[in-house]
Amino acid sequence: MRAASALLTFTGLLFCLTITLARAEQPGSPQHPSGLVEVMVPSNETAAGFGPGSTAPAALKAESSVASLPVDAPAPALTKPTLVDASTISAGDTAWMLTSTALVMMMTIPGLALFYAGMVRKKNVLTTAAHSFAAACVVTALWVLIGYSLAFSPGSAFLGGGDRMMLQGLAFMKEAGKLTVHNIAPTVPESVFMLFQLTFAIITPALITGAFAERMKFSALILFVSLWSLVVYAPVAHWVWDPSGWLAAMGVLDFAGGTVVHINAGISGLVAAIIIGPRVGFGKEPMPPHNLVLTVIGASLLWVGWFGFNAGSAGAADGRAGMAMLVTQVAAAVGALAWMGAEWARRGKPSVLGLVSGAVSGLVAITPASGFVGVNGAFCIGAVAGAACYWGATSLKSRLGYDDSLDVFGVHAIGGIVGALLTGIFAVKGIGGAEGDLLKQAIGVVATTIYAGVMTGLILAVVDLMVGVRVTAESEREGLDIEQHGEHVL
Repeated sequence: MRAASALLTFTGLLFCLTITLARAEQPGSPQHPSGLVEVMVPSNETAAGFGPGSTAPAALKAESSVASLPVDAPAPALTKPTLVDASTISAGDTAWMLTSTALVMMMTIPGLALFYAGMVRKKNVLTTAAHSFAAACVVTALWVLIGYSLAFSPGSAFLGGGDRMMLQGLAFMKEAGKLTVHNIAPTVPESVFMLFQLTFAIITPALITGAFAERMKFSALILFVSLWSLVVYAPVAHWVWDPSGWLAAMGVLDFAGGTVVHINAGISGLVAAIIIGPRVGFGKEPMPPHNLVLTVIGASLLWVGWFGFNAGSAGAADGRAGMAMLVTQVAAAVGALAWMGAEWARRGKPSVLGLVSGAVSGLVAITPASGFVGVNGAFCIGAVAGAACYWGATSLKSRLGYDDSLDVFGVHAIGGIVGALLTGIFAVKGIGGAEGDLLKQAIGVVATTIYAGVMTGLILAVVDLMVGVRVTAESEREGLDIEQHGEHVL
């Protein structure tokens, strides 16, 4: 009863927020939103490579805009979306970004859903897959309402503003030949940039669900994902990926999400696993995976989708995207071999679960570095990540005794930290236009770790007060598929 009441309250608040934001939209013709500055953007050759993983120099952005502005008009803010002529859009960049968006969406559903579902017990396979599916739905609604604006609109160094709430101001005018672009990706429509970033916002909280699999209420899951995506994900994305963010301004490098996605999710997963507590019978009774074939299929979809994740973050169909895709493949393969080798040496047999987990570890670690390093760097990053994540998911987990059900911390936090730090060592200025700095990378790691950990704990406390976080011991023994959804797998 308490859960139903809280969910009804949440739905009502969401509806009220929608109406409020709609009424607050600035007046003006829907075909030409007020408040936009019409500018010209650089050609594809000039703008290529300024995706969410890197920032276009301010001088270049200013040069691309001044020609079309009145003499007495102020230059648009560095991160303010602008209205441009459709002829400035690159068909090749747009096609690649649309493809990348679909690839990254595939990483969550079906990729992550299958990857996680195969590793839990049969009685919890449906609810585990449903966590990823529900995250895709909840985060989409919130991203359109307010999340995108908080992450990628002009604001402070710590949080974006309200310029894009309910996507107000985002425009496409076919007859007039005008549309808006975000200055981070000026050769693709803003709608494409917004949607590409949405897929990152979706997969990040979905990753966390593996840490508390088989014991959280579904109502609590919905509320947790909702609050976490707005309170944790959006601010950290703004810090790192928006040019006005304080970590971006400092020079912290994160091409496609080592801090924003993987450290953020991994640390939050660890905190959640500790606060919620271990599964009933953890450490006392076997909890074998239900179907590792599903996990292999899910991991394979993740690997393929990761090309969009990393190479798509170039924001253009160019040489940097090609290099990002190449190093992604190398790091994944080497990460798998490193984990397999470590496990083979220690246990005498290489497990299939270890092989696919090693590949994911390499993919996680190369994510922040993918637009900044060459093949040699990727090889080293994959090797270190595979071995480090194997240690994190086995020895460290066993020594500390926490129940991170599907090794979210061991793979994503440790892999993300390895990748973020090694980006500071292996970054090649000729590839990414930036030199690595280990100290700055460490500051980004520490800041993200502290913020994600503290806020996740507070969010869980709020959710527990509202609906209760954990199912009963009896429900857990029966299985969450039946207890939470009234369904089961035969």
